[in-house]
Amino acid sequence: MDRFFRLKEQGTNVRTEIMAGLTTFMTMAYILALNPNILSATGLDWTAVFLATALAGGIFTIAMGLFVNFPVALAPGMGLNAYFATTVLTSNGKISPEIALTAVFISGLIFIVLTVTKVRQMLITAVPDSLKHAITAGIGLFITIIGLKNSGLLTVAVENTVTEVPKGIFTDVFGFETVFHMGSLENNGVVLTIIGIFLIAILMVLRVPGAILWGIIGTTIIAILMGEVNVSDTLSGKTWAPDFGTMNFWHFDFEGVLEAGLISVVLTFTFVELFDTFGTLVGTANRAGFMKNPEEGKKRVGKAMLVDAVAVGGGAVLGTSTVTAFVESSAGIAQGGRTGLTSVTTGVCFLLALFLSPLVALVPGSATAAALVIVGVLMMSSVKEIDFSDMVYAIPSFLTLALMPFTYNIANGISFGIVSYVLLATIANVAKKGDKNGGYKVHALMWILAILVIVRYVYIGSQG
Repeated sequence: MDRFFRLKEQGTNVRTEIMAGLTTFMTMAYILALNPNILSATGLDWTAVFLATALAGGIFTIAMGLFVNFPVALAPGMGLNAYFATTVLTSNGKISPEIALTAVFISGLIFIVLTVTKVRQMLITAVPDSLKHAITAGIGLFITIIGLKNSGLLTVAVENTVTEVPKGIFTDVFGFETVFHMGSLENNGVVLTIIGIFLIAILMVLRVPGAILWGIIGTTIIAILMGEVNVSDTLSGKTWAPDFGTMNFWHFDFEGVLEAGLISVVLTFTFVELFDTFGTLVGTANRAGFMKNPEEGKKRVGKAMLVDAVAVGGGAVLGTSTVTAFVESSAGIAQGGRTGLTSVTTGVCFLLALFLSPLVALVPGSATAAALVIVGVLMMSSVKEIDFSDMVYAIPSFLTLALMPFTYNIANGISFGIVSYVLLATIANVAKKGDKNGGYKVHALMWILAILVIVRYVYIGSQG
């Protein structure tokens, strides 16, 4: 095992990797419940989606570990599954779940072509280092927002401001203002999240191995003692053995895709997944220290992209929306995971979840929310690597890390970062206001991406 995963070379061991894999699973296990809840609204069977989610998470995460030796887990992505459901529900019956799954499958084929031709890998060389570090920090803020929002510690209120303030930059065309508020301590979920944050923080300060995982388990136990988790109700009346006969395997309608004209839908799936995966893989690779050796890091991320591309189509075959690399993988990396053994451990947990779904359901959202907040702290350390002394790098980097959490979308942050860098770097080069090396490098791929970003937002919109 040491020889296969190169554990000593990466400065890790079996125990650390297994603990990291368990931590990653615990922080992303929520997808096992959320994905079926979202997709079942389209008419897909809840159990079928649950089985597809667990199988996709298990099979493709193990593949990532065995074939790439990369500590990143995959599962149906949040945001993309919501877009999937919205596409079906707002089509007035024109787009069925089968057609939407076919669109996801086609986007997977496109990814395989882009990966094999190494177009996706070129992104690693094309994107400036400051922007890469901004992506890492932005993802840290993004998953912190996820944790705070899911726990109730952060709430969003829409207030009528028509009679209170004039319509302006903070109000939309209807005269409403979106305001963020702290959650109430009367909400036990909020209290548990706060307990979880401080429990994990104390364990980390004391340098306890597996601090994040033990914090999640500790918070779960406290939740049970508080009565927030009812063990008997959770475990009783549940089906432990999976019924694979209910799965929506190869649930496609290619003829329907042509009739519905889903070009924009396919492009949206492709566009968002392209940037989401790039951001996640580069961010986690940076966090794991793989990018210290640019050539090795580029090679490994390139292989990871191929597995990810296959997973998109493979997930659709199993009957679920777009499968993607999860930012929550950062939790395992923060716990010391450095090799594919971390991914294999996480993947095995997903497969076990097929039989142990009632036990997985015991972990409250407040426990995983606390872990995500702490991971956000760890990922923000990349900010110090951004060159804020040079506005050509500083402004695009700031837009990248700010727009990810504020728009609740990784792709939006990367998109604005790319367009602003190409614009500012080009203007600086024309004005001969170069950096220390005599000029700003604008890779041809950055120009292509900037144009695609503008076209995408103009003709397709910012949703998805």
